[in-house]
Amino acid sequence: MSKRIRTRLIVIVALTLLCVYLFSGFPPSVENMKKRINLGLDLQGGIQLVLRVKTSDAIRAETDQTIESLKTQLQKENITFGDITRTQDDQFSATGVDPSKSADFRRIINESHPEWDVTSSTGGAYSLQLKQAEAATFRQQSVDQAISTISNRINALGVTEPTIQRRGATTSDQILIQFPGVKDPARVEDIIQSTALLELRIVDGTGSFPSEEAAKASYGGVLPADLDLLPSIEHSADGSPLYYAVHKSGGITGRDLKDARVTRDSNLRPAISFSLNSDGAKKFGSITERNIGKLLAIILDNRVQSAPVLHDRITDNGQITGNFTQKDADDLALKLRSGALPASISIDEETIVGASLGADSIKAGVTASLIALAAVLAFVLIYYKASGINAAIAMFLNLIVLLGSMAYIGATLTLPGIAGVILTIGVGIDSNVLIFERIREEMRSGKNAASAVLTSFNRVFITLVDTHLAALISATFLFIFGTGPVKGFAVTLVIGLISNMFTAVFVSRTLFEIVLARKEIGESISI
Repeated sequence: MSKRIRTRLIVIVALTLLCVYLFSGFPPSVENMKKRINLGLDLQGGIQLVLRVKTSDAIRAETDQTIESLKTQLQKENITFGDITRTQDDQFSATGVDPSKSADFRRIINESHPEWDVTSSTGGAYSLQLKQAEAATFRQQSVDQAISTISNRINALGVTEPTIQRRGATTSDQILIQFPGVKDPARVEDIIQSTALLELRIVDGTGSFPSEEAAKASYGGVLPADLDLLPSIEHSADGSPLYYAVHKSGGITGRDLKDARVTRDSNLRPAISFSLNSDGAKKFGSITERNIGKLLAIILDNRVQSAPVLHDRITDNGQITGNFTQKDADDLALKLRSGALPASISIDEETIVGASLGADSIKAGVTASLIALAAVLAFVLIYYKASGINAAIAMFLNLIVLLGSMAYIGATLTLPGIAGVILTIGVGIDSNVLIFERIREEMRSGKNAASAVLTSFNRVFITLVDTHLAALISATFLFIFGTGPVKGFAVTLVIGLISNMFTAVFVSRTLFEIVLARKEIGESISI
């Protein structure tokens, strides 16, 4: 055996052992293979959700934020006004504005809030409308932010290879999510849907109210425009929630949050300690310093979790206490760390795939693969005689390289992916058929076996590159534009095509050269 053949053989054996180790470990076992090959939703069961982001919430939040910002700017420039209120999700009105300051009011809108149009004005009253292009941008951004936030939360849960993507066109407000192997769908849904909006706002007054009516009665029947009435997680004696009147502006939100983690309160019960970023710490320090002796409401998703008294100035740290279980505290800390959702979310569709259905899919896929493999092997061994063994070895190595590569990159195997494996078997044999038929033609023309093999591989190489490249381009587009199962098929096909080029050209040729090295010059081969 020549040095060249020996070197090529070492490369083949080394690559084969490496791929076997990658997908089945050492020593090789089925259990290791299950751990290293990620199975998709259709193979191991799990949950698929289609969520709808209520983008109107994001528009409404943007309107409220603009109102608060405009109030601050008007006060800063000493422009008197009566009230500024939201009339629709994307509209608000300003009344009682000093008519002599009309030019200044419009200047503030144009400079600081160019995304808003003044649609009408009468004396000191103005109506403002969010521009359609800006509204569309906010809606798209809210879906993008929701996808990012949900991804952070799910990745923190440790779900294997989740699929989280926009469903349909780029303007769609739906999100498609697939979670393979999820054992507790209810917990996943709760973590996804919870907005987890943290706010720290000053309480107006010295305590809570037993009901909404009692709270409004204390203000003469009408709640002041600068206050919100929020329920508490605490309850009165009759079981109804207590209420706090909190200031709308002058607070801290989850955007100022830097970290959140589970700790223990003074009674050693689970609690959530949080820290603020530098800007948040400055604002919080200023707010708490001005309001020493007052109550600070710690609000999560518009429910007051606790309202401790401010005894001193606080800058960058705080704690949320309550009757949390360890699991509730873990989930809340996770949601706070991953950020608040920009809008509420509803579940449009829910599909739960049982593990038994996944097992049936695997069994059907494996059966189909084995039948395809047996049929192809029978064909090449009968039709190409001893050279069929060459094709069979190349095909088995192709599958080993395919599985090893998938395990290495962490690709997810789906039912369409198994179809890709079967297709890879067919493509691999097709490549061998092209080479073998060419060898037969060369031998019929009078060439000896060695010359026929050399000429055939050199001439068929370009044809193989062309066919594989065309298929690779198609598979790439399937991966870019397809959803989860289609992507699984595309990934398998891409890896299979690349490994097939290696086995059909490098491995198959090496095996022929090993056979020819053992024959006399001019002796034929079985093909």
